[in-house]
Amino acid sequence: MTAAEKNIQIQRIVVVVAIALLLVKFVAYFLTHSVAILTDAMESIVNVVAGMLGLYSLMVSARPRDADHPYGHGKVEFLSSAVEGTLIVIAAILILYESINSLIHPRTLHKIDYGLILIASTAIINYLMGAWCIRVGKNHNSYALNASGKHLQTDTYSTLGIIAGLIAIYIFEIIWLDSAVAIFFGVIILYNGYKIVRQSIAGIMDETDEELLKKMVTLLNQNRKENWVDLHNMRIIKYGPVLHLDAHITIPWYLNVHEAHHEIDALAALVRKEFGETLELYVHSDGCLDFSCHICQKEDCTVRKHPFQKKIEWSIQNISSDQKHRINI
Repeated sequence: MTAAEKNIQIQRIVVVVAIALLLVKFVAYFLTHSVAILTDAMESIVNVVAGMLGLYSLMVSARPRDADHPYGHGKVEFLSSAVEGTLIVIAAILILYESINSLIHPRTLHKIDYGLILIASTAIINYLMGAWCIRVGKNHNSYALNASGKHLQTDTYSTLGIIAGLIAIYIFEIIWLDSAVAIFFGVIILYNGYKIVRQSIAGIMDETDEELLKKMVTLLNQNRKENWVDLHNMRIIKYGPVLHLDAHITIPWYLNVHEAHHEIDALAALVRKEFGETLELYVHSDGCLDFSCHICQKEDCTVRKHPFQKKIEWSIQNISSDQKHRINI
């Protein structure tokens, strides 16, 4: 089973579980008449819709590239996540409206103990599903699956807060706490929706992923080969589960075409081992120039013009620059 097929299979399970949990939460609401539980149930409606959108986007992004989409269909995952984030924001606004209305016009609560048991069970299931989605999403570089996992875990945290509020209501019989808890988590849900929309726009606009670049730079520094004199102009673009990496590598000028290609293959193998097979590399090789001698650590070079002066530690800043590294002597 390919990574894309596994992602789709997991997302199908997420959708089925989300529908089941939605039904459980509405049963809990009708038993208790708690606006806090209604808040949780309304967010679960978004979970179901978002899960279906996520499933659709994974199916589309898994399609092979074609003449109209030479880089594949992976960008649809960002569009799906943007819609998901928008739905979360809308749900949060409705939750805040209902919560404030309930605070002004309090409702009598019933069977809080039954509601607590039902809601607690959904929290456990949501957290486990979310952790599974995040783990697989990171391994397969799937933004949609990772977004689904984070959404499920966010839902879990809000559910735990609602449970704590219901316990306080059950013990101390302070009815207005129900609305207060709902308002508090409505604000949190609103913020999380904004973050998902923001990250989706960043992906659509090919915004630099600092965390990914930092991980890449650390990997390259730790496994640097002596023929890799310099590395610059590195860019990483996400297309769904596929990462496209562009870079310029400086190698000794006297290597023939086959030897230069061997160095690029070694770089590709190193990156794929860490980031998975769903990665494409476009590496341009440059021959070293006289000023490169000052930063070149190759010990057996027979054409060296200048002594080695200093090792350039690669960083996000200098590895992303379009300028070759040099030392001003």
